[in-house]
Amino acid sequence: MKIRHLLAAAVAAVCLHAAVSAPAQAQDARPLKFGYILAPDSQLGAGAAAFAAALEKQAPGRYKIDQFPNSTLGGEVEMIKGIQIGAVDLAFITGAPLPNFVPEAGVINIPFLFRDTAHAYAVLDGPIGQDLLTKFAAKDIVALAWGENGMRHLTNAKRPVTTPADVQGLKLRTPQSEVIMAGFKALNADASPLPFPQLYDALKAGQFDGQENPIATIIASKFDQVQKHLTLTAHVYDPAVVVVSPDLWAELSDTDKTAFTAAAKAAAAASRTYAAEAEAKGVAQLEKAGMQVVRTVDRAAFAKAVEPAMPALEAKFGADLVRQIRSAQ
Repeated sequence: MKIRHLLAAAVAAVCLHAAVSAPAQAQDARPLKFGYILAPDSQLGAGAAAFAAALEKQAPGRYKIDQFPNSTLGGEVEMIKGIQIGAVDLAFITGAPLPNFVPEAGVINIPFLFRDTAHAYAVLDGPIGQDLLTKFAAKDIVALAWGENGMRHLTNAKRPVTTPADVQGLKLRTPQSEVIMAGFKALNADASPLPFPQLYDALKAGQFDGQENPIATIIASKFDQVQKHLTLTAHVYDPAVVVVSPDLWAELSDTDKTAFTAAAKAAAAASRTYAAEAEAKGVAQLEKAGMQVVRTVDRAAFAKAVEPAMPALEAKFGADLVRQIRSAQ
């Protein structure tokens, strides 16, 4: 009887240990803050979800990705500052605000620089784009992979835009990018920057006539509720970059750094897929919601209209680099 009692006690002890240690193991997963400005149902949200899934596969049970969508951690400038000081672990940041921290990245914002997304992928996934990623380290930002926000298109609540002349005088919100703003000022728009979290309310209040963003962003942010007209200008290709706090990065083992890099590449691919699907199907969705769409514009005419901005931009980023990007295949 004593032996049976001892065995029972041993079994009970093992069960108790298992009951305690299982949650403890789950709690051992390090929580990480992953911020982005859009809704979970967006190109950035798709990327964040793919990052979490890929990291769990690469480093099972070691990290827990807590997503903070909808600018919960602030606008993109604020999130990047949080990355720099370690208050934010990871973020998926669109291309427009990057020159505020890494001036060289501003070259990507030049209007009509890219022919299409395939051209943009060739540049960003090639030597030029990969070299740009290395520039972030000097600014206390670890940049892992280029994903996608999308081709930016023009919306407004005032009138259809079919030619460059139709842009003249429109009060347009631009992102916090001097390069994008320079392009619209060349078109004689009344352009000024505003952080993205404030944009919907500003449009609703009539502070601006219009704005410009990718189709996926227009849908995710419900801009069709405050904008009447959409013109498929495709004037700027806007990437997104997965960034990591240097504090977190320094604590990772080489194995985990490899896992994070692989997860970032998965995030990049997922964001590109989502943005491409939105570009292909989302225009009809916006039309159904009541937007009037100008599907075809003379992009060459728009590009010619922004040429007055080009000498200063080429002086800023280097005419040779601009030519290399334009000629990339």
